[in-house]
Amino acid sequence: MESCFGKAAVSGVMGFGMGGLFGMFMASMAYDTPFHTPGAAGAAPTPISSLPWRQQLKVGFKDMGSRSYSTAKNFGLVGLMFSGIECGIEGYRAKNDMFNGAAAGCLTGGILARGGGPAAVAGGCAAFAAFSTAIDAWMRQPKDDE
Repeated sequence: MESCFGKAAVSGVMGFGMGGLFGMFMASMAYDTPFHTPGAAGAAPTPISSLPWRQQLKVGFKDMGSRSYSTAKNFGLVGLMFSGIECGIEGYRAKNDMFNGAAAGCLTGGILARGGGPAAVAGGCAAFAAFSTAIDAWMRQPKDDE
């Protein structure tokens, strides 16, 4: 795993998988599931509760699948970006320390928030850098093996 491309690809795939599981869980707990199926062109929407049980399940699973896929894409993108940027910084600096993760978190957060303006970029940078630093600090702690 010396290749930054390989590390980024593995992180993206793992992020996609974890995001899919997380998205499925969160969709199953959501209270904003549509109560109506979309109507045909010009027709009124049909209440889901009036559909047969199998059709209700079909609509629910379709909604769950679309939410899960959306979350999976987002987690995959974040994993791919963060890992690739961190690996590039580590290779450039030729050091493996907490600064690499903090800088990668800042860049990743800033890039993801770029559409929201300068304040959003600064907030995304700060939040991702803080989260990355906290995780990195926890991972670098000596573990007690009893």
